[in-house]
Amino acid sequence: MNILIVEARYHPAISDALTDGATKALQQGGALFRRVSVPGALEIPAAIALGARSDQFAGYVALGSLVRTGALHFDLITQNVFYGLTRLSVDHGLCIGNGIVVASTEDSALQMAMKEERDVGGEAARACLAMVVLAQRLGEQT
Repeated sequence: MNILIVEARYHPAISDALTDGATKALQQGGALFRRVSVPGALEIPAAIALGARSDQFAGYVALGSLVRTGALHFDLITQNVFYGLTRLSVDHGLCIGNGIVVASTEDSALQMAMKEERDVGGEAARACLAMVVLAQRLGEQT
């Protein structure tokens, strides 16, 4: 199965930790994958939608980080990113593992992303693979 990893590079160290966890989990799951980068988390749903139009991928892993700034801008971006991913999953039946970290500081986001702490990237990849298997069992994909 082919999986598309979409990683937001706004916080590079966090993105690297998320991607390390996700790629390891996908390799362990026997999946093939392709990685693409986007500037920030807001672009992740659009990149997944573009990938879906290509009919090359069975699932998608969304990776990125949103660090609280206290501004309304942060809340708008966070809500729209998660809403966009949910709409893609529900409206289009896409199998998406959500590995977007939301934290109050970059340090806490990095701790969540790192395998020793939580391995959010790996969790997202495993969720994606589980949804692909479910879709196959339900006859949604081959």
